[in-house]
Amino acid sequence: MRWFVPLLPLSFCISAFAVETNTWQQAGMDDFEKGALKNLSLSSEGKLCLAPAVKEVLDASAAFLWAVARDSKGDIYVGGGGLGSSQVKLLSVDRQGTIKTVAELDGISIQAIAVDSRDRVYAATSPDGKIYRIDGSSKPEVFYDPKAKYIWGLAFDKSGNLFVATGDQGEIHKVSPSGSGSVFFRTEEAHARSLAIDSKGNLIVGTDPSGLIIRVSPAGQGFVLYQAPKREITAVAVAPDDTIYAAGIGNKQATPPPASTQLPSPAPATASALGGAITVTGAPARPGALPPPAAAQQAITGGSEIYRIQSDGYPRKVWSNAQELVYALAFDGQGKPVVGTGNHGYIYRLDSDYSYTRLVTLSSTQVTGLMTAPDGTVYALTGNIGKMFSIGPRTETSGTFESDVLDAGAFTYWGRITADPEPQAGLTIETRSGNVSRPQQNWSAWEKLNSGRVASPSARFLQYRLTLSGSAWTDEIAVAYQMKNVAPVIEEIETTPFNYKFPAPATASNASSSPANLTLPALGRKQPSNSASSASSGANSPAMNWSKGWAGVRWLASDDNGDTLQFKVEIRGVNETGWKLLRDNIREHYFSWDATAFPDGKYIVRVTASDAPSNPPDQALTSSRESDWFVIDNTPPEITCCSVLGTNEMTIQFRAKDALSTLGKAEYSVNGGDWVVVEPTTRLTDSTEHEYRIAVPRPNAETTVAVRVSDELENQSVAKTVLKP
Repeated sequence: MRWFVPLLPLSFCISAFAVETNTWQQAGMDDFEKGALKNLSLSSEGKLCLAPAVKEVLDASAAFLWAVARDSKGDIYVGGGGLGSSQVKLLSVDRQGTIKTVAELDGISIQAIAVDSRDRVYAATSPDGKIYRIDGSSKPEVFYDPKAKYIWGLAFDKSGNLFVATGDQGEIHKVSPSGSGSVFFRTEEAHARSLAIDSKGNLIVGTDPSGLIIRVSPAGQGFVLYQAPKREITAVAVAPDDTIYAAGIGNKQATPPPASTQLPSPAPATASALGGAITVTGAPARPGALPPPAAAQQAITGGSEIYRIQSDGYPRKVWSNAQELVYALAFDGQGKPVVGTGNHGYIYRLDSDYSYTRLVTLSSTQVTGLMTAPDGTVYALTGNIGKMFSIGPRTETSGTFESDVLDAGAFTYWGRITADPEPQAGLTIETRSGNVSRPQQNWSAWEKLNSGRVASPSARFLQYRLTLSGSAWTDEIAVAYQMKNVAPVIEEIETTPFNYKFPAPATASNASSSPANLTLPALGRKQPSNSASSASSGANSPAMNWSKGWAGVRWLASDDNGDTLQFKVEIRGVNETGWKLLRDNIREHYFSWDATAFPDGKYIVRVTASDAPSNPPDQALTSSRESDWFVIDNTPPEITCCSVLGTNEMTIQFRAKDALSTLGKAEYSVNGGDWVVVEPTTRLTDSTEHEYRIAVPRPNAETTVAVRVSDELENQSVAKTVLKP
């Protein structure tokens, strides 16, 4: 038999799913970024549409490409490095796509390229770099040596003067067409990190490590337009209306290292003039390309920000990303800023101050340079691996989106799947399903919808795939589904200590912790006794209140569908066959009742769980579980009292017997005095019947001795004997 096993608060396993028609809705960038896009663009507002067409133009067989420029004939020049050679190649691609090596220059990397009005190419090498001029008719010649560790950017003004951005002293050099030059402006920073020229001939310079964006007039007068929160301005670009866009990366250090030991970010930046023959680019070193000082070899943290500075000087942050690092800026054929990032190969387009589009994803992990041709084609350089891609202006013919996986929680029926807007030509939806969390491992094949409904077999997991073509787009997908209803489960059922009852539900949370209350320990955990003083504390389930003659039961129930459950509690004697209802439609996981209405005996309780509150009547399911047998005993022990033996020293002898319960404590009191515990003759109280002896001296006057015996369920009897002198 089981008298009771006290419990701690019950943790009911409630699933997040219920048997009702649910909708898996995906809308917004956060939802769609969880899936896999191929040839599709994704806007910050959650719009999926065809991406600009991407084509690999060149594989440089190098780790990185960092600099790009275009001449008036449409030939494109690129340079990079990263393989550790003492010479680096300058490559060209003509309009027919023919690739050739233009020159091999001394150095580890080509960091910047520019083309003058006569289509002569200028390439800057690092470290301890020089600027080479290549005119195609003779060998490359050293055009200018700035005596600087790094050359980050080159730009021509309208007069043919070449401006050179350098590090590690942060100087801008001005070089005449004849090749004579000198320091034009000192930034007072370690690095003049990025460089562009506006329509008035002003230089726009980004620095490291203070994150300054400086405007330098043709006369060499500098003015800080903005000090960015980020430490390094990796790229600057100037729009036709002289609006400036600048990219900042990395958190600033509390104390920047000395200029001689500080190296900017391991990625390049470019600034491309729109629609002209002269293209300006600048690029930083990548890991392994230049041996950086030890103090500078630190991971870049803090993500990226892009700032827009209007022609009147007003600055504003227009984009940020906590993970991506911006390496390049340019403008597309419509004049919108495009952003090259790492380390996922994403190129973004800024559509407005509040919206942007993840335009394309390249196969290389870092987009290190950008340039736009007059026809609107954007050329992107990459690192890891060093390639050049053309992007647009036409779009891809088709693209796909594979969603993340819906885990419905259990075996599930699939319903309709809809796209917004609908209907539209050029949008196809397919699905597949399975019972393992990873797709493609024994899942069903992709199937098109059947009259708008999912045709994949019922299962636990579902994935959908969109195929877009033409002008099709969508910004919302909704899938209807419903789990198969399964019966609830009664996992545990236990009776509670006799003579205690649960409070009414409204007062359950306000139960007192006085000795008249009992807090139950964890499910299945036994405690030394059923007394209130030894009960486990800190439980969250309702404390039980002392109430003579009451019995209780509690249970642990769960439902895989997460349905709301209600319970029915019934009772019968162990030798009876019919169940008697105690209470129905119980929402709590416990119940107590007045057991004085039941004759003494052994009983069993049955709890039935039903999910009817969450299901139609014809679909509701139930399950039941019975308790171990327990005793209802409201009758006190019978005391046979008393025989008195002896003369001077007297012995009072009595017996106690209980029909159902083990005896508990026995006590005696003399003339109404304090009660004194007396042990049975066996010393152990472990039976339904015991004999007791009390030794007392012969009294000098008539004396009343009362004896009191209780059973295990605290039923109590009292008897007495009178001693004569």
